[in-house]
Amino acid sequence: MDDDDLFEFVEPQRVASPCVKICRLDTATGWCLGCGRTGGEIATWSSAGDAGRQVILDRLPARLATMRPS
Repeated sequence: MDDDDLFEFVEPQRVASPCVKICRLDTATGWCLGCGRTGGEIATWSSAGDAGRQVILDRLPARLATMRPS
């Protein structure tokens, strides 16, 4: 077997999407009413990698609290 027959192992991404299937952007904030991400964050989610995804996830609780005050 030569090197051309081998596939490079890529570690699976472990940070799951926060999507809750309520996909509408708030016109005032630009945040998704379901998960709190911006349209840009949603668009780049699949290519963001775990570190980038975690940065996005860390922003969401404050956004969601602002949109859904108790």
